[in-house]
Amino acid sequence: MGRNIHDIFVIGGGINGCGIARDAVGRGYSVALAEMNDFASGTSSGATKLIHGGLRYLEHYEFRLVRESLMEREILWAMAPHIIWPLRFVLPYHKGGIRPAWLIRLGLFLYDHLGGRKLLPPTSVLDMRSDPAGKPLKALFAKAFEYSDGWVDDARMVVLNARDAADKGATIMPRTKVVSARRENGLWHVETTDTITGRNDSHQARMLVNAAGPWVDHVIRSAFGQNEAHHVRLVQGSHIVVKKKFDDVRAYFFQNPDNRIIFAIPYEGDFTLIGTTDRDYTADPRDVRISEEETVYLCNAASEYFKEPVRPEDIVWTYSAVRPLYDDGASKAQEATRDYVLKLEGEGTAAPLLNVFGGKLTTYRRLSEHALEKIGAAIGAKGAPWTAKSHLPGGDFPVRGYEAQVDKLKRRYQFLADQHARRLVRRYGTRAEALLGDARGIDDLGRLFGGDLYEAEVTYLVEHEWARHAEDVLWRRTKDGLRLSKEQAQSLEEYMAAIPAMVG
Repeated sequence: MGRNIHDIFVIGGGINGCGIARDAVGRGYSVALAEMNDFASGTSSGATKLIHGGLRYLEHYEFRLVRESLMEREILWAMAPHIIWPLRFVLPYHKGGIRPAWLIRLGLFLYDHLGGRKLLPPTSVLDMRSDPAGKPLKALFAKAFEYSDGWVDDARMVVLNARDAADKGATIMPRTKVVSARRENGLWHVETTDTITGRNDSHQARMLVNAAGPWVDHVIRSAFGQNEAHHVRLVQGSHIVVKKKFDDVRAYFFQNPDNRIIFAIPYEGDFTLIGTTDRDYTADPRDVRISEEETVYLCNAASEYFKEPVRPEDIVWTYSAVRPLYDDGASKAQEATRDYVLKLEGEGTAAPLLNVFGGKLTTYRRLSEHALEKIGAAIGAKGAPWTAKSHLPGGDFPVRGYEAQVDKLKRRYQFLADQHARRLVRRYGTRAEALLGDARGIDDLGRLFGGDLYEAEVTYLVEHEWARHAEDVLWRRTKDGLRLSKEQAQSLEEYMAAIPAMVG
């Protein structure tokens, strides 16, 4: 233990930590990453699941962040067309609304032209009296603006970054808690504990990257012993999922009287996702749950637009996460910057430390590139930026090739139902064939746990994506938790407890 000296040791298995690890190992650095829980078990799976420029950030003059985000949309779509795809958003408007039409038009003009849009269609104006998008809404909304952004399976994007980092040689350690980190003789000496086995290990690294998300200050205080650390503002965002409220494939952007916005988004075929809230959070991020106040807020806000009200009893699932925003002193949670901040510490011969604050899904790749610039300055540059033209695992097919990929899978595995094939391509892309292997009939996929989740898929997730528990499979690697009963989920948990963890 401790004999191998890594160039970089990353703390945190969210999107920023996994993105930095992937970029670094692809440039030739030796990399280790430790995540105390499962990948994307915190903020990175609790987002609104959008690859977007952040239209509302324009109101806070965050033009650099919006431009970078807009530029990233099509880059990320091309990197992972299985888990990222375009989504049109309908922004209903009525006279006397929160924002005047000229301001919305100006914002959407900037949105169309700031970021080098090539494939995504531009903004258009809708007559809601004739357009199908007006059908589920109140008659008050006779007009709407429609614009483009993107959708992402957030937790899968995280685990695919981890998978690619591991494939390129990084040491990836989920369920591994960093107990302490100290500088000694120009190196970091990091002590870790496997939270499953209790095994303690020692590691050495030339540089440490703290990408612990909501726990970034906690890591600074506990692992490094710096008691005064206070860099992040924790903001809770909660979402509700209800049975499908509309048949349209487009999403809605709703403006609320309190100047906040919420989205209503088609979700997993049979549901509608509504969110998010924005409120300061001071408790332990592990304990975050949607509050009754947030539930009522989201239901009421959506009901201002939909003809058919959204009621608490319609909710089939909720999720909450804590966003670790950089504390810029903003007075309101929704006004705090969504931009990221990278702070490099370590002078002279002291081993350098990079603390990562803030960030969002859309800009994780650029954050990683900027982190590598600082890493190169601190310990010596290796390799050139490479991720812009890369593919995440399973994403090596044309950016508009999803339907062709589904057809290809159905031709090879003719026993697959259409919806099953579609879900497999959405999750695994070209790697769906590795999951299905030599199967010639549905029985070859093994035990059915519920929905269309078969033993073959569970085995793949255990062997290739570090899944250890039913929750990992049902709520992060997939969203089959929406379709399985409590009894079926318990049966899956018992099955997984009886098989060994064996990530290759």
